[in-house]
Amino acid sequence: MSSDYSTSPQFDPMAPAAKLSQAVFVKVCDLLYKLSGIVLKEGKEELVQSRLSKRLKACGLGSFEAYMDLVSSNKVELAQMVDVLTTNKTNFFREPAHFDLMRETLIPQWLSQNTEVRIWSAACSSGEEPYTIAMTLLETAPALARKTKILATDLSAVVLEKARKATYTNEIVADVPASIRSRYFEPVSAREQRVTAKARDLVSFARLNLLDPFPMRGRFNLIFCRNVMIYFDKPTQLGLARRFREMLEPGGFLFIGHSESLGQIDNGLQYERPAVYTRC
Repeated sequence: MSSDYSTSPQFDPMAPAAKLSQAVFVKVCDLLYKLSGIVLKEGKEELVQSRLSKRLKACGLGSFEAYMDLVSSNKVELAQMVDVLTTNKTNFFREPAHFDLMRETLIPQWLSQNTEVRIWSAACSSGEEPYTIAMTLLETAPALARKTKILATDLSAVVLEKARKATYTNEIVADVPASIRSRYFEPVSAREQRVTAKARDLVSFARLNLLDPFPMRGRFNLIFCRNVMIYFDKPTQLGLARRFREMLEPGGFLFIGHSESLGQIDNGLQYERPAVYTRC
């Protein structure tokens, strides 16, 4: 982002911090829903103010009203706004039951089928999820891993850049079991470690808005879309679930977050266990 905004007459570094009005909060919510399908509910005002205050400072603006005027005419800053509001915390081996299911059931099944495997991490954030998938494959079936393609997508260009770098602080890497950490991470500084090439090379990253048409050709054996649909309203969840079904091979699996449920909606997916569905 250009630093030209810092010369704006609205900018005063000595002025009190800008306050997010309810009217602007509603505008932000409406715009985010239109662009991403994410529903920001009442009670998220503090989160929005905190995250967008950093963008006000970066743009040299003194009010949220001025910021909304900017994003209405500046696509680059609009993308920045979506990035900061949709970036969520993740970690390696989050919700480990899914990786246990991969290791104990899905990988043996794929091995018996002797076929190329395709996996999609549909909201990969900063990369911890797809790299965990890669490590699980490498640990369980190295030969299968070499025949597996992992696609990782996210709406945020900022977190995708972090994911491609595959560099994480020691505190983040501490979530990884020590035996796996020793094989799939290498130090790059006293404070950071990088995922090794053998795991990185299994993953391809691309930017994708889940509301847009899916450009991928071919179907997937497994789709991860965890802790994302909870932010969508029911019609968006239904539409996305049906579209995921179409992207799955017959008998393919969809993993969602353990705090999420697709309920009883008619989406062509069969409930297997909490947070696990298959294509009918």
